[in-house]
Amino acid sequence: MSFTTTAQAIASFLGADLQGRGDTVIHRLASLQSATQGDVTFLAQSRWRKQLQNTEASAVILAPSERDTPCTAEVRIWVENPYLAYARLSRWWEQQTRPAFQSGIHPSAVVHPTADIHPSAEIGPLCHVGSHARIGADAQLASHVVIESHAYIGDEVQLKARVVVGAGCQIGPRSIIQPGAVIGADGFGFAPNALGAWEKIAQLGCVMIGSDVEIGANTCIDRGAIGNTVIGDGVKLDNLIQIGHNTQVGAHTVMAGCVGVAGSAKIGAHCMIGGGANILGHLEIVDHVTISALTTVSRSILQPGQYSGMFPFQEHAAWEKNAAAVRHLYDIRQRLRALESQLKGH
Repeated sequence: MSFTTTAQAIASFLGADLQGRGDTVIHRLASLQSATQGDVTFLAQSRWRKQLQNTEASAVILAPSERDTPCTAEVRIWVENPYLAYARLSRWWEQQTRPAFQSGIHPSAVVHPTADIHPSAEIGPLCHVGSHARIGADAQLASHVVIESHAYIGDEVQLKARVVVGAGCQIGPRSIIQPGAVIGADGFGFAPNALGAWEKIAQLGCVMIGSDVEIGANTCIDRGAIGNTVIGDGVKLDNLIQIGHNTQVGAHTVMAGCVGVAGSAKIGAHCMIGGGANILGHLEIVDHVTISALTTVSRSILQPGQYSGMFPFQEHAAWEKNAAAVRHLYDIRQRLRALESQLKGH
């Protein structure tokens, strides 16, 4: 769906100062590299500054520190944080262009008579809502969503196609769950018997998700074995992440794609975990920890900072030094052999 606005309307929405013609027509958000006439773009990193000198964009969102930077755009919109402004503008743009919200229950949906669904909620085609489940105001369930018994979906939650929310699990207000995510599947719990076979441990807990959380496509968050798996407010999880049973993730922590967290790990608030990182079970990670991509965390992290590596992981600066040394191990080995030969010759 197309949408047309003006540079002044964008500046007013952002609470920003505008330099240039406010009636300049804007019809698209674009990157600095691809922007053409009628587009609004932004400069978030100084390394792209040179592109301002020949951009075809009609308007550019800039920080005040760029006031003296040459720019070919006819309109400049001044904000303190252009990237954050872009994030907010993108959501506003989406609201103007996406299909209108349709409250009500689709005729093909299967809803248990005991389910409590707010009249303003939207239940899409072929959804299933189980017994005693509750769906909050302005919640949106896309097609083929499954809500099992006694689950709770908060106000303004968006569940994309094929999301599954297990029995008794809760999702806080304004959270977004992307397609194919599974919230509250059984955790990986088995006990060996005398014959060497594995007997299943019933997973009796739930998953409790806070407000303003976003969970990526095909991510799986397992229900607790006895207690609950807890995801704090504002957590952002990328696609294809596995969160084991009884794990706790603190508020506003972010994880990139393919992170694996084993059961009963406790991760603090405001952490950043790079793609493909692995966190072993029953560990504790304090607040404000950054874990680099592909790092394996095999012991608790009790001090804030950045950590990297696999065998073993360690404080990032130390890991960089050791990694540099590893690159030269063969040369060091050859030099050591030559030195040994010389000593033997004497």
